[in-house]
Amino acid sequence: MNVSGHRISTTEVESALVSHPSVAEAAVVGANDAMTGQAIIAYVTLRGGLEVDEKVLREHVAKEIGPIAKPKMIFFTPDLPKTRSGKIMRRLLRDVAEGRNIGDTTTLADASVVSELQRRATESPTED
Repeated sequence: MNVSGHRISTTEVESALVSHPSVAEAAVVGANDAMTGQAIIAYVTLRGGLEVDEKVLREHVAKEIGPIAKPKMIFFTPDLPKTRSGKIMRRLLRDVAEGRNIGDTTTLADASVVSELQRRATESPTED
């Protein structure tokens, strides 16, 4: 991703998020942003029974990588869209983040995950 001229790896941001004790799984995508070129959008699955505030996760990423890597938006989700082989479909996450048509979801293990993400995206997401 290119955020305000800084090259930031999605894997690096995902690793920083997962290093927080409350986070079970995370996926990060870049979405178009008028101010920074690309904004970091994070989808986070929490460990069972745990809760964490978005600001805490943003600060955790800033501490691990730097302030430029803080996600602009964080969506909490019970599951991420995965193929039957277990790979996260980041294309679908990017489409949800940018409000685009989702397209083909036949390769998903559970297509209802995308519907839930779209619903959550239309609810006012948290922004930094």
